Amino acid sequence: MGTDAPRTRRHRGLRFLTVVLVTVLVLAVVAAGLGWWTVQRSFPTTSGRIEVPGITAAVTVYRDDAGIPQLVAETDHDLFFAQGYVHAQDRFWEMDFRRHVTAGRVAELFGESQVATDTFIRTLDWRGLAEQEYAMLDDLTRRYYDAYAEGVNAYLAERGGADLSLEYAVLGLQNPGYAPEPWSPVDSIAWLKAMAWDLRSNLGDEIDRALLATELPPEEVARLHPGFAWGEMPTIVDGMAAPAPAASAVTPLPSSGTGDAVAGGATDEYAASLASLRALLDGVPELLGPEGGDLGSNSWVVSGAHTESGMPLLANDPHLGPAMPSIWAQMGLHCASIRADCAFDVAGYTFSGLPGVIIGHNERIAWGFTNLGPDVADLYLERVDGDAYELDGAMVPLTLREETIEVAGGDPVTVTVRSTARGPIVTDIGADFAAVADGLPAASGAPDGDYEVSLQWTALTPGTTAQAIFDLNKARDWAGFRQAAALFDVPAQNLVYADVDGNIGYQAPGTIPIRRSGDGTMPLPGWTSENGWTGSVSFDALPSVLNPAHGYIVTANNAVSANGPTLTQDWDLGYRAAAIEHMLEERIAAGAKLTAADLAQMQLDTADSNAAAFLPVIAELDLDGDAARGAALLADWNGRADVDSSQAAYFAVFWRNLLDDMFGGLPERTRPEGGDRWFSVVGTLLGEPESPWWTNEAEGVTGRDATIAHALDAAWSEASDRMGGDPGSWRWGRLHTLTLTNQSFGEAGIGPIEWLFNRGPYELGGGTSIVNAIGWDASLGYEVDWVPSMRMIVDLDDFDASQWINLTGASGHAFHAHYADQAPLWQRGELRDWPFTIAAVQDAASDTLQLRPRGE
Repeated sequence: MGTDAPRTRRHRGLRFLTVVLVTVLVLAVVAAGLGWWTVQRSFPTTSGRIEVPGITAAVTVYRDDAGIPQLVAETDHDLFFAQGYVHAQDRFWEMDFRRHVTAGRVAELFGESQVATDTFIRTLDWRGLAEQEYAMLDDLTRRYYDAYAEGVNAYLAERGGADLSLEYAVLGLQNPGYAPEPWSPVDSIAWLKAMAWDLRSNLGDEIDRALLATELPPEEVARLHPGFAWGEMPTIVDGMAAPAPAASAVTPLPSSGTGDAVAGGATDEYAASLASLRALLDGVPELLGPEGGDLGSNSWVVSGAHTESGMPLLANDPHLGPAMPSIWAQMGLHCASIRADCAFDVAGYTFSGLPGVIIGHNERIAWGFTNLGPDVADLYLERVDGDAYELDGAMVPLTLREETIEVAGGDPVTVTVRSTARGPIVTDIGADFAAVADGLPAASGAPDGDYEVSLQWTALTPGTTAQAIFDLNKARDWAGFRQAAALFDVPAQNLVYADVDGNIGYQAPGTIPIRRSGDGTMPLPGWTSENGWTGSVSFDALPSVLNPAHGYIVTANNAVSANGPTLTQDWDLGYRAAAIEHMLEERIAAGAKLTAADLAQMQLDTADSNAAAFLPVIAELDLDGDAARGAALLADWNGRADVDSSQAAYFAVFWRNLLDDMFGGLPERTRPEGGDRWFSVVGTLLGEPESPWWTNEAEGVTGRDATIAHALDAAWSEASDRMGGDPGSWRWGRLHTLTLTNQSFGEAGIGPIEWLFNRGPYELGGGTSIVNAIGWDASLGYEVDWVPSMRMIVDLDDFDASQWINLTGASGHAFHAHYADQAPLWQRGELRDWPFTIAAVQDAASDTLQLRPRGE
């Protein structure tokens, strides 16, 4: 394998700046004297008094020494008004950029290069769905969104251009006519669709299986997509030794793997078409991170029976794509006193642009999220003739909708969106989708004709998550928590719970489709009503548990339960969940009473179960040369992916080389990323030493032992090339680095612009399918691809004793003191104190700002 690792896919964002434009921009910045004054002018006022029209009484904004705001108000209206105002102070460029993405309006900012992205988003109609959801809100929830928008707009009335954020100074050199429009409640709600898309479950797996089916027989496709190990790995509700659920009927499109259904070169065409589809899906801006098994989270809750205080502890660390600024904004929202017109006393992690707190606690309950990962999206092959599609032998009119995309520096582009009753035709997005429609029928054995591809996805139906956030923030007990969860339809999350009465619980919410046929793992023909959805699983049928006998609940994207409705076939395979349960059981068996410090230490665990499977096999091999040197280096390794470990660095290089040796001949977009799925695939093959998968034909290597020896040898050479000839100087952190990258300007391609907005690199330990899930993609390199985007420990005995950390900092302003000040703490695994009560907030305050009604 080569010595230069390619850039990770998390940065495949908006390369809209050409070399010429960036060069001109840099020269213009220098010529205009845009120095420290231009950078600093957007920094918000954080102390003193500001008169703000629109609020009814004074709101106090306390900020601690990390700039984290805690808001205290007299009414709900003023509280959410102030949240909008403060979010805009700290993160308005991020908010503005996000709303352009979710509305399919990025080309308005950056020109023609973004038309394809906008077309995709317009086809899915995120903005239109948000408008419908806003209209569906009850009056009280609508007032919250309206107040938030009023607060954002109050801040916009005070500032514009570079006074809002440095990015506007840079953008103005390319797009000088741009000025932000007023914020609307729909802008906020549309962000929920971006969340749903990035956590959309298994579309990638569905395409991957179809691609593999063009090359492999069905049993080998199944081998490369192993199922959850029921009875060996823990489930959320059942714990260890959960029995396998009953099998469901599977009726995918006919496989071309046997060659019977495809003649000539149709298989190659099918593979190219599906790979192109996968590329287009991946190309949509990943605001939360890349799709994959490690885009998940850890969260667990321990009852007072096992804690030193006798009260529950709750831990959470969502694994998302790293970004600058962080996806999260820490904040507290406090009513001066709880009463009918001011019902909130809550703190935690928010999204800029969205009112309320997403993850955190109020004065009575705490909650955490991990991605449930249900299968909520399916692809269908459609027979289309003109503006009609076939269903059960009849031609049914397509629903047509025109969208006009404004383009900075160019003419508007008009696209026509066509939809079946199931969902939009995605062929219109571009030539690549048209190729899919051409290739899929041939590969499936369908007769000649004109075909299209449609998408059915639960998030394309208006839902109630926009209301659920506030109900969750106000919940006071398990019953109120479940009522809020019932509204949290998209994206479906694992919700863990604890309260001050000592209860712990778990609830799976979400809109989960019930299929007439198939199991969602492969595309299906759309021309028959025998395929499709018949409804959704009722909330009462979804898994739930309160106060389990063993005294803890662990969620790490693993399977929920062997019982109840089928949620997906593509669970995380449970390596992180098993490691967390093992640590808990080990401490409980020893009679230890857990503390918040214990849970924080567990979040940083770097034990690598993949290494644990390989080390005894490698130790038994008869090796020589560099392979023997590699085995000797690993001989005394503890199997932990620590940042300063030479063995962890070498093992990662070995693992990447081995995957390439064994699976490098697979279609490009099906090659191993190296996570839990591949731990299972290769781990199983370790027990089959003569399997043909242990083959590198190009190198003339066959058999398990020879293949492992070859990878050990190649890894020694690669590690030496990358880190020098002395293994004593090797460190995992030298390879495994994180650069915090601005989502809009962070990949301009010219150093000076990237320097303005990016921070790092940071050397890190951890890895893929490890509890400290600082992931990397073996098909691309060793750089960090996803991270624990925040970490928190909530202490139900004393909320003021809780701790938290963010990936970057509170501010979205480049060069602000709080732009990246939490990143070094996060890197070292440290947490910050998290004051909650008003007295603790005031004691911790470094800055105090009063927002006052005009005239006071």
